[in-house]
Amino acid sequence: MIRHYNITVKGKVQRVSYRFCTHAQALKCNLTGYVKNLHNGDVFIEAEGKEDDINKLIEWCYVGSPRSQVKEVIAEEGEVKSFETFEVKK
Repeated sequence: MIRHYNITVKGKVQRVSYRFCTHAQALKCNLTGYVKNLHNGDVFIEAEGKEDDINKLIEWCYVGSPRSQVKEVIAEEGEVKSFETFEVKK
């Protein structure tokens, strides 16, 4: 069953390649959706796929890119949107 999660990552997560590392991890986990920076300094992810694969991404979000310093990850289930790919948005 396909699930959809909205994930907000807080901490030092911009200007540390967090979005691009998230993209690589999402592809590894066979997920679709996108990742983007928010104006307040957070990173926002919408991810769709199997629940186990999404859980792997959420676990990874706590670690993040090598230079990131994650303080908090908020993951909430949402409505499936049927994304075709996983993208990095500005």
